[in-house]
Amino acid sequence: MKTKFVVLGSLGLIFLGACNNGNQVVSPDSSPAAVNHSAEATSQGDTTHAAIPQAGGQVIESGQYHLEFVHAAEPNGTHLDFYLQSGNNHEPIPDANVTAQVQLPDGTPKTLNMNYDAAGKHYTAMLPEQGSGEYKIAILSEVNGEKVNGRFAFKR
Repeated sequence: MKTKFVVLGSLGLIFLGACNNGNQVVSPDSSPAAVNHSAEATSQGDTTHAAIPQAGGQVIESGQYHLEFVHAAEPNGTHLDFYLQSGNNHEPIPDANVTAQVQLPDGTPKTLNMNYDAAGKHYTAMLPEQGSGEYKIAILSEVNGEKVNGRFAFKR
Protein backbone atom coordinates (compact mmCIF):
# COMPACT_ATOMS: atom_id res chain seq x y z
CA MET A 1 0.00 0.00 0.00
CA LYS A 2 2.81 2.42 0.86
CA THR A 3 4.57 1.67 -2.42
CA LYS A 4 1.43 2.47 -4.44
CA PHE A 5 1.04 5.76 -2.55
CA VAL A 6 4.68 6.75 -3.19
CA VAL A 7 4.44 5.83 -6.90
CA LEU A 8 1.16 7.68 -7.31
CA GLY A 9 2.50 10.74 -5.47
CA SER A 10 5.66 10.76 -7.61
CA LEU A 11 3.66 10.53 -10.82
CA GLY A 12 1.45 13.39 -9.63
CA LEU A 13 4.48 15.59 -8.95
CA ILE A 14 5.98 14.75 -12.35
CA PHE A 15 2.66 15.58 -14.03
CA LEU A 16 2.39 18.91 -12.19
CA GLY A 17 5.97 19.77 -13.09
CA ALA A 18 5.32 19.07 -16.77
CA CYS A 19 2.13 21.17 -16.77
CA ASN A 20 3.87 24.09 -15.09
CA ASN A 21 6.72 24.19 -17.66
CA GLY A 22 5.13 27.08 -19.60
CA ASN A 23 4.74 29.22 -16.47
CA GLN A 24 8.35 29.59 -15.47
CA VAL A 25 9.35 32.07 -12.85
CA VAL A 26 11.24 35.01 -14.34
CA SER A 27 13.92 36.75 -12.36
CA PRO A 28 13.56 40.53 -11.86
CA ASP A 29 16.59 41.17 -14.08
CA SER A 30 15.02 39.46 -17.09
CA SER A 31 11.42 40.57 -16.65
CA PRO A 32 9.91 42.63 -19.48
CA ALA A 33 9.63 45.68 -17.21
CA ALA A 34 13.31 45.56 -16.30
CA VAL A 35 14.46 45.04 -19.87
CA ASN A 36 11.99 47.44 -21.46
CA HIS A 37 13.68 50.68 -20.39
CA SER A 38 17.05 49.60 -21.80
CA ALA A 39 15.45 48.18 -24.92
CA GLU A 40 13.66 51.47 -25.51
CA ALA A 41 16.95 53.31 -25.54
CA THR A 42 18.77 50.75 -27.69
CA SER A 43 15.91 50.14 -30.15
CA GLN A 44 16.53 53.49 -31.83
CA GLY A 45 19.68 52.41 -33.63
CA ASP A 46 21.68 49.69 -35.26
CA THR A 47 23.51 47.45 -32.83
CA THR A 48 26.57 46.73 -34.97
CA HIS A 49 28.83 47.07 -31.94
CA ALA A 50 28.19 46.50 -28.27
CA ALA A 51 25.72 48.83 -26.58
CA ILE A 52 27.73 48.96 -23.36
CA PRO A 53 27.44 52.08 -21.21
CA GLN A 54 30.75 53.92 -20.92
CA ALA A 55 29.45 56.41 -18.33
CA GLY A 56 26.65 54.36 -16.74
CA GLY A 57 23.85 55.88 -18.80
CA GLN A 58 21.27 54.89 -21.39
CA VAL A 59 22.91 53.81 -24.66
CA ILE A 60 21.97 53.89 -28.32
CA GLU A 61 24.24 52.44 -30.98
CA SER A 62 23.41 54.06 -34.31
CA GLY A 63 25.61 52.87 -37.14
CA GLN A 64 29.15 53.95 -36.30
CA TYR A 65 27.99 56.19 -33.44
CA HIS A 66 27.73 55.52 -29.71
CA LEU A 67 25.21 57.82 -27.98
CA GLU A 68 24.95 57.78 -24.21
CA PHE A 69 22.69 59.87 -22.00
CA VAL A 70 23.24 60.44 -18.28
CA HIS A 71 21.16 62.64 -15.96
CA ALA A 72 21.67 63.74 -12.38
CA ALA A 73 19.14 65.50 -10.16
CA GLU A 74 20.47 68.66 -8.51
CA PRO A 75 18.82 71.18 -6.17
CA ASN A 76 18.28 73.68 -9.00
CA GLY A 77 17.20 71.20 -11.71
CA THR A 78 18.63 68.26 -13.63
CA HIS A 79 22.14 68.11 -15.05
CA LEU A 80 22.19 66.44 -18.49
CA ASP A 81 25.28 64.76 -19.97
CA PHE A 82 25.43 63.42 -23.51
CA TYR A 83 28.34 61.38 -24.85
CA LEU A 84 28.62 61.39 -28.64
CA GLN A 85 31.33 59.02 -29.81
CA SER A 86 32.32 57.27 -33.03
CA GLY A 87 33.75 53.90 -33.97
CA ASN A 88 34.32 50.77 -31.96
CA ASN A 89 36.95 52.60 -29.91
CA HIS A 90 34.39 55.30 -28.94
CA GLU A 91 36.34 58.40 -29.95
CA PRO A 92 34.65 61.61 -28.67
CA ILE A 93 33.21 63.98 -31.29
CA PRO A 94 33.87 67.52 -30.00
CA ASP A 95 32.61 69.56 -32.97
CA ALA A 96 28.97 68.47 -33.34
CA ASN A 97 25.94 70.69 -33.08
CA VAL A 98 23.86 69.15 -30.25
CA THR A 99 20.39 70.17 -29.04
CA ALA A 100 18.13 68.52 -26.46
CA GLN A 101 14.39 68.72 -27.04
CA VAL A 102 12.75 67.92 -23.71
CA GLN A 103 9.11 67.11 -23.09
CA LEU A 104 8.34 67.93 -19.47
CA PRO A 105 6.01 65.68 -17.44
CA ASP A 106 3.12 68.12 -18.06
CA GLY A 107 3.73 67.94 -21.84
CA THR A 108 5.42 71.32 -22.16
CA PRO A 109 8.31 71.31 -24.67
CA LYS A 110 11.68 72.85 -23.86
CA THR A 111 14.79 73.17 -26.06
CA LEU A 112 18.32 73.28 -24.67
CA ASN A 113 21.58 73.83 -26.49
CA MET A 114 24.20 71.40 -25.27
CA ASN A 115 27.78 72.67 -24.99
CA TYR A 116 30.91 70.56 -25.29
CA ASP A 117 32.90 70.04 -22.10
CA ALA A 118 36.46 69.35 -23.32
CA ALA A 119 37.65 68.10 -19.93
CA GLY A 120 34.83 65.54 -19.66
CA LYS A 121 34.72 64.85 -23.41
CA HIS A 122 30.93 65.13 -23.57
CA TYR A 123 28.10 67.62 -24.07
CA THR A 124 26.27 69.16 -21.12
CA ALA A 125 23.21 71.26 -20.32
CA MET A 126 21.23 72.19 -17.25
CA LEU A 127 17.48 71.59 -17.24
CA PRO A 128 16.10 74.03 -14.65
CA GLU A 129 12.83 72.10 -14.17
CA GLN A 130 12.23 70.31 -10.89
CA GLY A 131 8.81 68.75 -11.39
CA SER A 132 8.38 65.06 -10.73
CA GLY A 133 7.35 62.65 -13.44
CA GLU A 134 8.68 61.29 -16.73
CA TYR A 135 10.85 63.49 -18.93
CA LYS A 136 11.20 62.49 -22.59
CA ILE A 137 14.28 63.73 -24.41
CA ALA A 138 15.20 63.76 -28.09
CA ILE A 139 18.85 64.65 -28.52
CA LEU A 140 19.49 65.96 -32.01
CA SER A 141 23.09 65.96 -33.21
CA GLU A 142 24.66 67.00 -36.47
CA VAL A 143 28.13 65.65 -37.23
CA ASN A 144 29.65 67.05 -40.44
CA GLY A 145 26.19 67.43 -42.00
CA GLU A 146 25.04 63.96 -40.86
CA LYS A 147 22.12 63.78 -38.43
CA VAL A 148 22.63 61.49 -35.44
CA ASN A 149 19.61 61.46 -33.13
CA GLY A 150 18.56 59.54 -30.05
CA ARG A 151 15.49 59.36 -27.82
CA PHE A 152 15.76 58.85 -24.09
CA ALA A 153 13.56 59.14 -21.01
CA PHE A 154 14.01 59.44 -17.26
CA LYS A 155 11.92 59.97 -14.16
CA ARG A 156 12.55 62.58 -11.53
